[in-house]
Amino acid sequence: MEMSRTAVLSTRYTELLGIDHPVVQDGMGPFRTTRLAAAVAAAGGLGTLSSPTASGPTDGARELRAAIDECAGLTDRPFAVNIPVDDRGHDPAQSFTRIFLEVVFQARAADSAVASQLRAVTTSAGDPGAYVAAIKDAGLVHQHKVGSTHQARRAEARGVDVIIASGFEMGGHTHTRPVHTVVLGPNVTEAVDVPVLLSGGFRDGRGLAAALCFGAEGVAMGTRFIASDANTEWHPNYAQALLDAQEGDDITYPGFFGPVRGLRNPGSDLLESVIAEGLDGESLHEWKLAAMRSAQADGDTVGGLVLAGQVAGALTEIVAVADFVPQMARDAVAILDDLARRLPLTHAAPGMRA
Repeated sequence: MEMSRTAVLSTRYTELLGIDHPVVQDGMGPFRTTRLAAAVAAAGGLGTLSSPTASGPTDGARELRAAIDECAGLTDRPFAVNIPVDDRGHDPAQSFTRIFLEVVFQARAADSAVASQLRAVTTSAGDPGAYVAAIKDAGLVHQHKVGSTHQARRAEARGVDVIIASGFEMGGHTHTRPVHTVVLGPNVTEAVDVPVLLSGGFRDGRGLAAALCFGAEGVAMGTRFIASDANTEWHPNYAQALLDAQEGDDITYPGFFGPVRGLRNPGSDLLESVIAEGLDGESLHEWKLAAMRSAQADGDTVGGLVLAGQVAGALTEIVAVADFVPQMARDAVAILDDLARRLPLTHAAPGMRA
């Protein structure tokens, strides 16, 4: 049964997606986030299913369809699917991006209830231009993740509905040219007119309030939601590794689309050795994927690769998603209200908008 909700913070983004709180659970592929997505959706935010790209296009398509049906059965609230762009160096028609998008379209066409819930597709890791028309023609909101102001402008020009601007401190795949959220956020919100979400470094209502001050319409988080009661599809050792992390325990290393941020451990040290010894190509790809699986599925957070954002060093507890999402919005409103009371502006300061 769905809990009762009270929206305390409405933005252009919440109105566009039909959600109560401007809080999004980011995609965390290639591993399952089905129950987590349903829990965040039920709490009034937007949950996101991760694409099972590691399974290959055919098996991955079956897994994604099953995840969509499962999520829709766990909540009656809106959710999204994250699908990386993968048209590099091969026939675009065989890209898992197109195959997975077709799964999304077919799932919505086959079930009106699913169509009413699966509201958005988030693309990432490439130019979304080839997919905008199909996503919008299907009646979906198209969100695209960027790591630079240039990419944000390009995505808006392509016709996407929402920009997710992710700072370099984000977990998992991050950006080759590092720009952190506190710089990237205001740059992007000034550069585009579509709603903007900020991602990278957020963990509570203070961050959401800051994002709103930067001109954003909400925030997206991955690492914070790994350490939650709803992340039951990942080994509990993974969440504990995040709670044990301290400032400075994160590093970046080569991923699949670009740099990846995770926690420094013997597994990441071994990866450096494996690369130095000359392992590359498909063998290196499989090595890294196996190391990520061993941490996520088997709980080997010593020898495996633990992908996480820099914010892991600030996490101290497992949060209950049902309470955390609406409380985050309430806290942001309380912070902004308190600032307005303590800092009354009788006259606009020079250079500030009245």
